[in-house]
Amino acid sequence: MANVRTIVLRAAGINCDDETKYAFELAGSAAEKVHINQLVRGELRLGDYQILALPGGFSYGDDIASGRLLANELKNKLGDQLAGFVQQGGLVIGICNGFQVLVKAGLLPALSEEESQQVTLTYNESGKFEDRWVYLRVPPAGKCVFLTGVERLYLPVAHGEGRFVPGEVGVLSRLWQNGQMVLQYANPAGEIDGYPWNPNGSTDSIAGICDPTGRVFGLMPHPERFLHYTNHPRWTREKLPLEGDGLRIFRNAVDYARNL
Repeated sequence: MANVRTIVLRAAGINCDDETKYAFELAGSAAEKVHINQLVRGELRLGDYQILALPGGFSYGDDIASGRLLANELKNKLGDQLAGFVQQGGLVIGICNGFQVLVKAGLLPALSEEESQQVTLTYNESGKFEDRWVYLRVPPAGKCVFLTGVERLYLPVAHGEGRFVPGEVGVLSRLWQNGQMVLQYANPAGEIDGYPWNPNGSTDSIAGICDPTGRVFGLMPHPERFLHYTNHPRWTREKLPLEGDGLRIFRNAVDYARNL
């Protein structure tokens, strides 16, 4: 498939939609910002696209809990469309608030056919909003198609509720066994370490997970905020590669979708 089409979902409070759209365009996709109500009203259908992106921000002001209201909308108003989209090979990425939405909608980690929530992303252990750059490593057994060929990443985080915590006993081990733990916070040497390298206190330093297919991906860091070396705060003082690490994630998605 030559033309890859991406929906960048919009709703009240989402504020990273322009950057996410630009990232997919740089990666070679035709990207459109689409309000959730356009899908609910049937003006557009997910089945006409190959990639769905849930950007960062504060959907509906993060009232009740981060991502909860948008997650309820997706489940109750677009549940069948979403399930069909994934079953037919579609790709989904949720970034920061989008990750929170996917978790609370039951689309991640999707260990069973039930839509019950199996993990959560809760308040940072530091008790404050963490806005910093982080080093990330990709576990070798991970199956996420967005991270094909990627071993290390360097990206910014900006969140107050990003601490990954599993639900029932056994969820953690099942996720590792399934290859669904796909991104971990690390120190500059690539080793698992404590705060501030793990900025929120996530269990097992988890920064991102995928579903059993490897095509639904959620992560707390913001790849759309590091597409070019000028996005880095020290770009005038350090020699950096022309392309930021975040672009690799979007390119992988578009390349995969192009071959569907």
